[in-house]
Amino acid sequence: MTEFPAADRRATSALRRASARAGILRRLGAALRAGLYRPLAGDDDRVAYWIRHVRIGVLLSELSAAAVIGYVLLTHSPGRNNPVILALCGLVMVACPLLFLLPLAQMMRDSRGPTMFYLWSIATSTLVIIGTRLDGGPSSPLDALLFLTLTFLAVAYSPYGVVVMGSLMTVAYLFFVELPGLTTSGGFFLVIMLAFTMVCAMASANSWAAYDRQVLLIRTQETLASTDPLTGIPNRRAYLERVAEAVDAAAWGHQTVVCLVDLDGFKAVNDAGGHAAGDAMLRAVGSALGGAVRETDTVARLGGDEFAVLADISVGFSGEMLAERLRDAVARIGRRSGVTASVGVAEVQPGDDVEDLMHRADAAMYRSKNAGGNRITVLGS
Repeated sequence: MTEFPAADRRATSALRRASARAGILRRLGAALRAGLYRPLAGDDDRVAYWIRHVRIGVLLSELSAAAVIGYVLLTHSPGRNNPVILALCGLVMVACPLLFLLPLAQMMRDSRGPTMFYLWSIATSTLVIIGTRLDGGPSSPLDALLFLTLTFLAVAYSPYGVVVMGSLMTVAYLFFVELPGLTTSGGFFLVIMLAFTMVCAMASANSWAAYDRQVLLIRTQETLASTDPLTGIPNRRAYLERVAEAVDAAAWGHQTVVCLVDLDGFKAVNDAGGHAAGDAMLRAVGSALGGAVRETDTVARLGGDEFAVLADISVGFSGEMLAERLRDAVARIGRRSGVTASVGVAEVQPGDDVEDLMHRADAAMYRSKNAGGNRITVLGS
């Protein structure tokens, strides 16, 4: 009676261990793919950087091929006048410029960019090892080109890519050049290649880390420049940029509306509780307006106690309905403090001037305020 349950427990335990190992392998595989295929560029400036890097690589390849041709023709080496080496150099000089025929600007934005660099390095390493073997093997100086390739890797590849490609180059050199007669000098060369690979990987890691810090700094500055420091919502600058985008979209039939929300009775809050109470009220209003709209809409603070909303509208949800929802949200937040909202609404029309559009919404808001506040006014074009 106990034999089968025990066997079942052992089988279950084995399955769990196998599943755990499979999970670890999947995570390692995912981490390796992410490291090898890290996106190269996310903007035009970075794309231009990588295209310049391709140009430098092509130039280095052309100069290296020319140098090898000179070496083969002018020196008394085992590979002197070797037709295969000369043909390979000619292939390099003809094929490398063909890279410029590829859609490099698009490739640098997806996985095709890293794939191109990996294939390029594999092809280069293969040609160098073939040339080295034809020129006498370990005694040939052509293997120095592997270090040039590794240096290019340090600038172009992620640290994962540098380690993988450098290791492949070292193993290929061991099997196709050094073996079966590995010497002490050959072993020393391999150790130096591995050490140089690690140095290049560290240089790559530092380069990418510096780039990440730069991107983070730029994004932080952009966020600060477009965010109201008190409420944490977009400021006037960011809001006007989005209104301009909405005007462009209106030409394609996209319906949006601008709402200006000015607080009634806010001065009394400041007078009674000081600036701390006023700041707390402004933060509460910003949060309440954000809760009254969709995530795709924009709530911004234009300055002082004036807020603005840019939202999509439709046949079933008009600008007037949105404005009433905004007025009600402020009324609920400010009930105890006597704070309400005067809301002005202006629909975005194709070809609108942003300044004129904001002026219409401002005029509507002042109509609400002059009529006693805590109400909405909708103006057309």
